[in-house]
Amino acid sequence: MAVLPDYVASAVPVPRSARIPWYAGTAQTYAGIMLWFVFWQDVPAGEGSLGGTLAQGLGLALVALILAALLCHYLYYLVPGLLGMKTGLPLYIVGTSTYGVRGGFFMPGFLMGVLQFGWLGVNAFFAGWLLCQPLTGAIVPPGTGQVPVIHMAVAAVWAAAAAFLGLKGIQYVARVATFLPLIPLAILLVLFFATVGGIGGSSTAIEAGIAAAAASDPAAQASVLGRWGVVAVILTYVLGFFATAGAAGCDFGMNSRDARDVRRGGLVGITGATIFAGGLSLLIVAGAHGSALINADPGVMTTTGLLGAVMGAGTGGVFMYLLAVAAFPPACFSAFIAANSFRTTLPRVNPLVSVGIGTAVSILLAVTGAAGRVVDVFVVIGASFGPVCGAMAADYLLAGRKWAGPRAAFNMAGWISWIVGFAVGAFNLLVRTLGQAELAVIPVPPLSAFLVGFALYYVLAKAGMESPRLEMEREGASD
Repeated sequence: MAVLPDYVASAVPVPRSARIPWYAGTAQTYAGIMLWFVFWQDVPAGEGSLGGTLAQGLGLALVALILAALLCHYLYYLVPGLLGMKTGLPLYIVGTSTYGVRGGFFMPGFLMGVLQFGWLGVNAFFAGWLLCQPLTGAIVPPGTGQVPVIHMAVAAVWAAAAAFLGLKGIQYVARVATFLPLIPLAILLVLFFATVGGIGGSSTAIEAGIAAAAASDPAAQASVLGRWGVVAVILTYVLGFFATAGAAGCDFGMNSRDARDVRRGGLVGITGATIFAGGLSLLIVAGAHGSALINADPGVMTTTGLLGAVMGAGTGGVFMYLLAVAAFPPACFSAFIAANSFRTTLPRVNPLVSVGIGTAVSILLAVTGAAGRVVDVFVVIGASFGPVCGAMAADYLLAGRKWAGPRAAFNMAGWISWIVGFAVGAFNLLVRTLGQAELAVIPVPPLSAFLVGFALYYVLAKAGMESPRLEMEREGASD
């Protein structure tokens, strides 16, 4: 009989007596994630298209956002959350059922750690952008690939400082992290009340702006999103952003008391917070256009990009600094999660070395501007963890809505479903990078990656391609 590796055999479930209610852990933490300005600022932007996701009206954009928020909860989070609750075990242990005890060493644990440095790069880039913009005036906007030297310097220092604290002093950051999400919450509400009067006239203003822009540059009309385009862009954006957080639901679930806590925490902290933050962002941009605060320019669709126009240069600059400060703890937590992942999967490597290398990659992504292309980043994240969440859901259902337990070696049903799912999720980005945009035919890549991961795992498992189960003591587990 195969022997369990030490990292699995030594895993101890979180005892029931140590579990906490949904509002004290899951909901609070997820709400903090969805209130991060990097998420909500670009919900109206529509990949830089003319009129963004508001090109077909505010109503359609809000419906698409609500759909995306529900999919985040029911497809990506719920099964990992229930698995964590029923086992009391973290993701890198629960994942050994889907990917095997050897395969689980890398997937999803190591992958989760690696991708955290992508998030650190995104955080450093946008925090640097907010910190530099009030000082330098018309700084190059995100997504252009052009990063001024001062922006590079600030982003590099930001990433290094966050990595250091995440590795050494996360307990100090955690003391204030609970309250810092109140900053973007307050800013969103202030912006909403400052622009709410223009919401009623937003559709007319945006349509007029699009018409004027198209008249001066007929080629610009081609970038305007149609109805399906609005829905597809919002789904891609939100699901891609949320994919890693969905799989991490296992780590939140293991601290939940029961299934009701798992569901309530997700519905409030994920669905509710996503609709709240993303919805306010849409309303603010719509109201700013309807109030003519930004001269009806259909190219200005990013919430943080209109802070100065709505609040004035001075107050807008203060808001930018406050949003950057509120983003620092998430940067530290990314480094902390990565360090924990590497300590488990690379126990012989000094975390200073592994985290240092990862931070260097984060800085490279930030200073080159690659981290500023958030939609591309979210597509990669969705391609990586969409099939993970899909395969875990299939494994959970096949096992009778419980954890099947660790499997021997590499579970090929999981690995094949991930490889194919990742290829599907990343296909559009790859062909666009190669200059073959006409071949980008995969609809909503993060969702397609999830569905492929689910369906392929289910089929391969039924075909007998799951590796054998291994016995494991599961004290405190509750199926």
